[in-house]
Amino acid sequence: MEAAPHPVSRFGHVELQDMPDDLRRRIGVITEKSGFVPNVFLALARRPAELRAFLDYHDALMDSDEGLSRAERELVVVATSGANHCTYCVVAHGAILRVRSKDAEIADRVATNPWGVELSPRERAIVDLALLIATDSASLTEAELDDARMAGLSEDEIWDVGAITALFAMSNRLAHLTALRPNPEFFLMGRLPRS
Repeated sequence: MEAAPHPVSRFGHVELQDMPDDLRRRIGVITEKSGFVPNVFLALARRPAELRAFLDYHDALMDSDEGLSRAERELVVVATSGANHCTYCVVAHGAILRVRSKDAEIADRVATNPWGVELSPRERAIVDLALLIATDSASLTEAELDDARMAGLSEDEIWDVGAITALFAMSNRLAHLTALRPNPEFFLMGRLPRS
């Protein structure tokens, strides 16, 4: 008889109260803001040093106020996670994209067909570059970078697209490895006006 699937990860998880003090404090801030502990932290906390490194790079890329907007950063994550078939990241970052863009539909449209979704020219350039890096980075040439520049992306914004795509390529693969399950709370975030 096959065991029932684990509610967070096939490798189990670490509860917030059982994490090292620094991680408990750091994730506690996120928990207080969102009202729940995202499962990715519970799953990755089984290897605290790796979770710290992941959080440091994640925060440096995703919480920056320079370069891409925070909504554009989430757009990269949702598009590439859709291309990589990563349910956890599509659901979790789709929720954040809906909130940051104030658009209840964008995440679903981007995740289901990132290559064909109708976007502004700037968003299209961001998504096209991210998809190329996510799916065929060895074919990247100066021509694709020129296309991004022509759409108004700066050198730093192009770097943002590449670095976010690279980080979430790793994240997507860890989510696949662990069979990471999205928190139920993510599914409704940003779909209905806050009461």
